[in-house]
This record gives sequence, C-alpha cells and structure tokens, in this order.
Amino acid sequence: RILVDRLWPRGLRKEMARLDDWRRELAPSDELRQWFDHDPARFGRFRARYRMELLRHREALADLVISAERGPVTLMFAAKDREHCNATVLKELVEECLR
Repeated sequence: RILVDRLWPRGLRKEMARLDDWRRELAPSDELRQWFDHDPARFGRFRARYRMELLRHREALADLVISAERGPVTLMFAAKDREHCNATVLKELVEECLR
C-alpha cells in the first residue's frame, strides 16, 4: 500500500493509514495538480504532462516497477474520481513497463 499523493489526505490519521510507503515524488507537481483541479475535461492533457513529470523521477518509478514485479502493489490516493486521477496514469505507466 503506497500513497502516491503529494499531500497527506485530509481527515486520515497517519497511524490509521496502514501504508507501507509514501512516495511524494511520484505525485504530480503542485503546479500540475492545481492546474488539473480534478477537471475530467483536462484529463488528457494532464495525463501527458504527468507522464513527462514521471520520467524525471525514473529511479522512483523504477522502484515501483520492481515492487510490482515482485507482487501486488496497491496505489493509494485521495481523489474521489478513480478514473481521472494521478494513480490511474501511474498504474498505466507501471503496467507498460511490466510488458
């Protein structure tokens, strides 16, 4: 269980989170997160920009791919929209790396 948000989820106490890791560097930059603002109409552009950001964090991305090679990885996030969020993009990229 890996949290992939830059900010800690509101209302969640750290001792209750039961996380294995918190990888802030795998989250979108503050600038990109604020621009996207969870607007589904911007998701296509968000996806492209976020993937470019992730390429700047190759080591962290490689660590996540290695973890996924070893067994199931659960990406944790606080967005209400499961389809249009950073975890969806990150999952797609990890799956591409595993092929």
